[in-house]
Amino acid sequence: MFYEYLGPGSDANTSQYRVTLKLYIDCNATSSGQLDTEIGLTIFDKSTNRQYSTAKAPYVGDVFLKFDPASNPCISNPPTDVCYRVRSFSTVITVPINSDGYTIAYQRCCRINNIVNVQPPSNAVGATYMCEIPGTSVLPDAYKNSSPRFLPNDATAICRGSNFTLSFAATEPDGTDSVAYTFCNGFIGASSSQPSPAVASTPPYSSLNYQSPFNGSAPLGNQVTINSKTGVISGIAPSTIGQYVITVCAYEYRRGVLINIHRKDVHVKVSDCIPLEALLNPNYSFCDDFLVTFKNEQVNPAGSVYTWDFGDGTPPATTTDLEGKVQHQYADTGTYTVKLHVVLAGQCEDQTVTLAKVYPGFFPAFSVQGSCLLLPLQFIDQTTSKYGHAAKWSWNFGDETTNTDVSTLQNPTWKYSTTGIKTVTLTVESDKGCVATITNPADVRDKPAIPLPFTDTLICSIDTLQLIAGGNGIFSWAPNYNIMNANTATPLVWPKLTTTYTVTLNENGCVNTADVRVRVVDFVTLDAGADSTICLTDTVQLNPQTDGLKFEWTSDIPSYFDNPNVKQPWVRPTATTKYHVVAHIGKCSAADDVTLYTVPYPIARAGADTLICYDDTASIHASMVGYRFIWSPISTLSNPNSLNTLAWPKRTTSYVLSVYDTLGCPKPGRDTIVVKVKNEIIAFAGRDTSVVVGQPLQLNGQGADFYEWQPPLHLNRNDVYNPVAVLDDNFSYQLKAYTAEGCYDLDTINIKVFKTAPDIFVPNAFRPGGSRNNVLRPIPVGIATLDYFCVFNRWGQMVYRGYSAESGWDGSLSGRPQDPGTYVWMAKGTDYTGKVVMRKGTAILLR
Repeated sequence: MFYEYLGPGSDANTSQYRVTLKLYIDCNATSSGQLDTEIGLTIFDKSTNRQYSTAKAPYVGDVFLKFDPASNPCISNPPTDVCYRVRSFSTVITVPINSDGYTIAYQRCCRINNIVNVQPPSNAVGATYMCEIPGTSVLPDAYKNSSPRFLPNDATAICRGSNFTLSFAATEPDGTDSVAYTFCNGFIGASSSQPSPAVASTPPYSSLNYQSPFNGSAPLGNQVTINSKTGVISGIAPSTIGQYVITVCAYEYRRGVLINIHRKDVHVKVSDCIPLEALLNPNYSFCDDFLVTFKNEQVNPAGSVYTWDFGDGTPPATTTDLEGKVQHQYADTGTYTVKLHVVLAGQCEDQTVTLAKVYPGFFPAFSVQGSCLLLPLQFIDQTTSKYGHAAKWSWNFGDETTNTDVSTLQNPTWKYSTTGIKTVTLTVESDKGCVATITNPADVRDKPAIPLPFTDTLICSIDTLQLIAGGNGIFSWAPNYNIMNANTATPLVWPKLTTTYTVTLNENGCVNTADVRVRVVDFVTLDAGADSTICLTDTVQLNPQTDGLKFEWTSDIPSYFDNPNVKQPWVRPTATTKYHVVAHIGKCSAADDVTLYTVPYPIARAGADTLICYDDTASIHASMVGYRFIWSPISTLSNPNSLNTLAWPKRTTSYVLSVYDTLGCPKPGRDTIVVKVKNEIIAFAGRDTSVVVGQPLQLNGQGADFYEWQPPLHLNRNDVYNPVAVLDDNFSYQLKAYTAEGCYDLDTINIKVFKTAPDIFVPNAFRPGGSRNNVLRPIPVGIATLDYFCVFNRWGQMVYRGYSAESGWDGSLSGRPQDPGTYVWMAKGTDYTGKVVMRKGTAILLR
């Protein structure tokens, strides 16, 4: 709201002002509540804040402020919905000159929903728009004042998380006053129960309830400021998309004295758009390789050109990749100053600088010592670096019971209060700027863990065995039976009887035990298995019965082994073979043999693959060497019990011949014959048709790769799918459509020749549902194209419209049978010479 001083009123003790309110509303607003034709202004005496008078301000016009998405090529995904309808109301008021001046206010409810920086629900909050006329107490001539006028520059694109500028500058009509700008609180006013009060409430007015972290002094967050001299708002827009309330106060000074504070309250939209920007982090660490990858930290509009200076004296690199991605090979380690310059369409550009720290060969690592709940676990940094050394550590011990489980020491300790697998995270940084993060599990138990490579084992009575226990602490083993070094983690034992040894681990007072059973035998049991017969070329698995632990397999003739040192090897003998095995338990061993007899597979010969036409028959002539055979499948064979049979499959089918014998091979010999079936040929010579004498008729056959028309009379060719016939009498052609393999099908077309000029004939009567003449359809003779065929009832209503001679009217409309009677038809077509033919007539519908 602003005002303009017009001069004295009806006498020297009064002044006249034109007061104007510009309401910013959504461009799509249509409700009467948003599009008032008149508003009420309330005038208050500032000395008492009492109501002095009211005034009505009529609607005087509006303008639309809309952001043009095509206006700024420097923005990708530009907003399309930033549009304000600035609706103006204006009136002239006359007030007495006084010492403190006046406050003029207008109140309206409600604001829009989901305003980001206002506490919800924002659509239950109203607004107070006001201006103040100064009195003589500040300066004798202060009342002769016209308030600053903010310029309407609000329809702009503000992109989330990006730099922007937005001008809230105002003009100063008096010419001698100065203006300073600041963010200030917006005011509430009116309510949802009384959205448009005739009289505004009494000043002073209450501030909006802003949503943290926003407030009146930081309506777009602490990264956005306003220039007190220019009124330009700038900074980094908030990351949340949506509408924000911004209120700017313009402090008006005359000869160094503050005479007035003027306000503007609007909503601005933060959109999901991306301005052109060269955006990089302050520095980058490349600790894996001298070949590094750079990219811009945001995707700019398509067509952006990125130029990189890598800071090592090599020529700059240019790319149009959407992310500005490039790779560069540095020749040596170092910290390089990298410059990025991005340009779009020669109009938009930006640049930035960063540091690239290139020190490859940085490998974070750490270990965990201890596992007992009662004691602190020790974490040991084992990071290595080819260049420099680890200098900073940040540990998170994964203790779910507290948020203080962190440390910056190199080798810290931590005592857990619960058991379980804890995920420990170390972020380590080198003195060269390399940063990496690694996680390892820490197994926290109520007792120390004792990892054992085995808990049950077998030895021979003449052997000595070394037991192995993991963990950290003091070890002791029991019983003290045939054992050496019983107070170490790796004692030697040589029991003569099966014995269970128990290890006790004492980890600084945390105690745990574990058992190892040592089974003792005096000899090795071994049965290589029964001799058997297999089919030649088969691979089989040997399966000895034994308690042996190690094995050595050999064969009397060269033979395939997948692994001759396992208990159950896979073998593939090329003839009858004897396999010899030696099984060991320590120093004890046993040996045995097994023989595999080989018998060739029965021989099956199903015959050569063949090809037949659809719905044809193939002859199969098979042979075999064996005792019996079976075919599969058998549903399309004439005699599945014979080697010589017929097959009539409808689609390509594989017939498998399985042959068995009685020589000992338990599997059949198999062979397959594939009967390929060509797709069915459906010849189509075309629908029967009518022509006039001398009209060239182009036939259009379908169905196969090759064609033959018979008889060849009156045709320009008879061996193509689309010959041209010129007839002087009724005629019929037979079409043979065939393939290179000789598969074929036949079809016939009948051609009726009228000895008239080209015309469109229509029957004069038809009977729907009858056995013949049951559809009213046109008969075009000599007509190349039928434009339409229409039928009308006696009221002129169209009951049918068609575009081909094949279709016609069946006597119904929208599925409902029509009454018997006379109907008018109209038809239009173009004959084979290009002449238009139009006909009209009547036909009787019979029931």
